[in-house]
Amino acid sequence: MDGLTSVVHGLTSAQVARAKANHVPRRSSRSLSAILRANVLTRFNLVIGVLWALILIFGEWQDGLFGLVIVANALIGIVQEVRAKRTLDRLAVINEAPVRVRRDGEERLISPREVVLGDLILLGPGDRLLVDGEVVESDGLEVDESLLTGEADPVHKRPGDQVLSGSFAVAGSGAFVSTRVGTDAYAVRLAEEASRFHLAHSELRAGVADFIKYITWLVVPIGALLIYSQLHNSADLGTAITGAVAGIVTMIPEGLVLMTSIAFAVGVVRLGRRRCLVQELPAIEGLARVDVLCLDKTGTLTAGGMDLDQVLPVRDDEPVEPALAAMAHLDARPNATAEAIRARHPAPPAGWTARDTVPFSSARKWSGADFGERGTWLLGAPDVLLKGGDAYDRAAELAASGARVLALCRADSLDAAERGHAVVEPVALVTFCQRIRPDARETLRYFAEQGVTVKVISGDNPLAVSAIAAGLGIPGAEHAVDARTLPHDDPAALGEMLDSHTVFGRVTPQQKREFVTALQARGHTVAMTGDGVNDVLALKDADLGIAMGAGSPATKAVAQVVLLDNTFATLPHVVGEGRRVLANIERVSNLFLTKTFYAIVLSLLVGVAGVAFPFAPRHSTLTNLLVIGIPAIFLALAPTLERSQPGFVARVLRFAVPAGVLCALAVMATFWAAHDAAAPLLENQTAAVITLFLTTWWVLVLIARPLTWWRGVLVAAMAALFAAGFALPFVRKFFALEPGGLGDVLTAVGISLVAAVTISVAVKLAGTLRP
Repeated sequence: MDGLTSVVHGLTSAQVARAKANHVPRRSSRSLSAILRANVLTRFNLVIGVLWALILIFGEWQDGLFGLVIVANALIGIVQEVRAKRTLDRLAVINEAPVRVRRDGEERLISPREVVLGDLILLGPGDRLLVDGEVVESDGLEVDESLLTGEADPVHKRPGDQVLSGSFAVAGSGAFVSTRVGTDAYAVRLAEEASRFHLAHSELRAGVADFIKYITWLVVPIGALLIYSQLHNSADLGTAITGAVAGIVTMIPEGLVLMTSIAFAVGVVRLGRRRCLVQELPAIEGLARVDVLCLDKTGTLTAGGMDLDQVLPVRDDEPVEPALAAMAHLDARPNATAEAIRARHPAPPAGWTARDTVPFSSARKWSGADFGERGTWLLGAPDVLLKGGDAYDRAAELAASGARVLALCRADSLDAAERGHAVVEPVALVTFCQRIRPDARETLRYFAEQGVTVKVISGDNPLAVSAIAAGLGIPGAEHAVDARTLPHDDPAALGEMLDSHTVFGRVTPQQKREFVTALQARGHTVAMTGDGVNDVLALKDADLGIAMGAGSPATKAVAQVVLLDNTFATLPHVVGEGRRVLANIERVSNLFLTKTFYAIVLSLLVGVAGVAFPFAPRHSTLTNLLVIGIPAIFLALAPTLERSQPGFVARVLRFAVPAGVLCALAVMATFWAAHDAAAPLLENQTAAVITLFLTTWWVLVLIARPLTWWRGVLVAAMAALFAAGFALPFVRKFFALEPGGLGDVLTAVGISLVAAVTISVAVKLAGTLRP
């Protein structure tokens, strides 16, 4: 910096060109090289690649068709993730709030990446600090550093004080000079290891990872037993290797991770098309589990902005209109209330120069100024500034009608007002009309139908909030609670009050955070919406934070989901997408894990009995394609409104274990029943393949329920394709299908029917059968 002149006027264009820029890796998605590595260099691809090589060396190439799974998995995964990356990167750029700087003596709006070392950055309420710096101007500037320090109280900043990236301004205005940018900034260093795809805890992803881990442990010993058995009991080395590979490949749920990734990626893209930015992938899962939605009234139920309605003098001998206009013109960056007053009073009155000011904050709920000879004036919430009397009662009546009411008051001292000891006299009541979002009623009705409880949490007067909520048809809205009366020292009692009531007024930012924690302690999955700086703490602690696109930069920075179009009606689509992803991944997991468990049981039976494996790899490829591969794609992306419940891993195991075991026993029973020393091995294997398909196809039917028209068509088409495979000679030859006599076919069908009934009973007893 070049002394005071540079501090006042900011950097020159020449200095900007030479300065270090604020280059920070965008964390909306991982790089293309990382996507390629994640989809190609996997444990599954390595195992399947080795087995594929063994088949090419010792067996026939048709038995190596499963090797195409590597290519398919990699290509589909890469394409879907690149699509998601492009969507996220585009939306992330839209979501980046511009930064106000002063350069060459002029104010400018620039992108965060254009900020340079030494820039003079201007701050107002709601602005997020993207770089570290030193304060050079302060007009009542207060900064919330809770996201860094955990301390909820705002910190007054004066010239010379240090400010850190990751904090945000909550009141007043000011400016600071950037001293650390890019990866040198404090918040960036803290989050250096975090990336867009470095997921937080997710029961779904953790469950899939556990499946993979345990299956990997089982594959090694069972695979070794199977290889030994096949080599020891087969004179033909090629047949032995082929049988062993068939069992090992079938044990691996190679498509499960792929389908999970695809479902998440498609969910991100679908929401992106609705101008909804998902900043953390676990948010997709949180969407499905939400059972309590906390709404901040302002900016959520009501649209941004308001209109000045009435100015009702309490005393006739006071300059009400000039004082009101002067209060509205104190801040260079007015809030919604000041903007509404400025619309009627576009210019500040002459002779009203403030000597000292106290900016508005959501914690104080008032602003004030000392205008010298014209006195000290306060503008804020009547139930905070007034201690009773006619004006207080009149304000309560107005608030009960749904109007937003402020009190314009005189005070004996601004310092005393800050300490809460001032003598305050009401001069006028000011009412504002709030704009109800046209989509609010329909959206609230949707949540009621879906079993999601709505809690309206606002810093406004409880009566005003109650009137608006009741007008929108929210159950229990008429019994509003003043948050100042709640038992904050008793979390259990607070939780009971939150469960039994719907509308809460006069809630402070710290109390919003306490509300979220108390609801979570009672077992709820809590989503929080908001758009102002007073919502940041609650958004950060909620299971799912949802910010409006027009909200403050700090709010959008901590939320997992940002509604870029500020459309409240987007929320049902957001919740619906989350439910679709989780419900469908559970269906697909049932399919893949059933395959894994029947392969494990078959491998154990074959290894102990010392017989040939009941089918070849190409048989497994055909069956898996028709029963798992093709259906899984449709089921993973299908629409559904089922709300996800905890216990994903246990439910999948309760279904997959009995279904897989019974499928394996049926296949082995058919293989032994069809066994004839004089008959070729392929005839015996073909009978087993018929049973394998019929039993696993029945599992598909159970998983696909309820059988809507398209699901019915899907399962019927898979059966038709399998029948066509037997009817067409070239398909039979390609997949080595050699049906024996009619007796073998009838035996396979009969055993399959018994197995299907047994599977239905078993999964119903396990409590996992869908109606």
